[in-house]
Amino acid sequence: MNRSITRKLIIRTLAIICLLVAAYFIIPVSVPILLAGVTAFLLEPIVMFFKRKWKMSRKIAVAFIYIVSVIFISIICYFTITQLMSQIISISKQAPYYISKLSEMWGHMQENISKYTEDFPTEVSSSLQKTATDFIKKIEESFLNFFNYTKVTTFFSQIPSLFISLLVYMIALFLFMLDLPKLKQITYKYLKPSTEKKLKIITNRLKDAFFGFMKAQVLVSFIIAGVTFVGLLLIQPKFALTMTFIIWIIDVIPFLGSIIILAPWGTYHLLMGNTSIAIKLFVLAAILLIIRRTVEPKVMGAHIGLSPLPTLIAMFVGLQLFGIIGLLVGPFVIILLFALKETGVIKINFKI
Repeated sequence: MNRSITRKLIIRTLAIICLLVAAYFIIPVSVPILLAGVTAFLLEPIVMFFKRKWKMSRKIAVAFIYIVSVIFISIICYFTITQLMSQIISISKQAPYYISKLSEMWGHMQENISKYTEDFPTEVSSSLQKTATDFIKKIEESFLNFFNYTKVTTFFSQIPSLFISLLVYMIALFLFMLDLPKLKQITYKYLKPSTEKKLKIITNRLKDAFFGFMKAQVLVSFIIAGVTFVGLLLIQPKFALTMTFIIWIIDVIPFLGSIIILAPWGTYHLLMGNTSIAIKLFVLAAILLIIRRTVEPKVMGAHIGLSPLPTLIAMFVGLQLFGIIGLLVGPFVIILLFALKETGVIKINFKI
């Protein structure tokens, strides 16, 4: 009897090890297919909504949502690849010209530093100029490194493989969306009724959290856009509408967001001697960062079913452990743990 149990344990352990090894090699090359499956799962409530609301068949509902998704992704790819990348190539070729302009800015900055520190002791004035010189050199090095022509062309050489991955993703997405009910039935067929019930609770909880997360992000982004527009009307009215739209789009980047635009813009005005405008832009950047860091946990917590404190802790810990991705994944991990506890998969019941 003991030998039989030991044999089963060894077989199960070896099977788990084989699955983990296979996953280690298969998952990295299957990212487009896995993302397509996750996307289809998240779009399923929208498909069901169309079926109920307009009495559509599943094929028609899937086709409609798929076409809208393809159009949306195509627009993003067009503006990202053909417009943004062409500008980056242009800038990379003209980098020496911009460096010379930066040197001119440095000349203006030296004059301003000399003017503002003429009453300071010689040691203090020299130290400030040395600090400013080192700062400008770092900016030059970062600029040349980022817009290095070789790096940009290397990135473009990878576009064909990215295009193939995108094509596989889109085809797999359509097939997953069509066959998702069948895939669910196949999965549930191998589960006990109690396990099936628990799995449904967990997946529904995660779906609700995802759509709550998207609602929270949209709400926070509109708050950011409103504050940005009002601030820029007071600082640079001429560019208020255009820059607000750009910052609104860029702000979806976790943790950085609007700072990517406002910090270089403020630095430019600082180097040109427009100290007042530069300070105002830096203050606006700080206000937007504070709004996002304080409002986001509260709004997100309200929409995904967590209180602000666990949401903030999950976002911060996720950021520290896994970087920007952890900032987004952290709250979902907490929700998953709560769902597992709710279904009895994880049992925590102790007293100290």
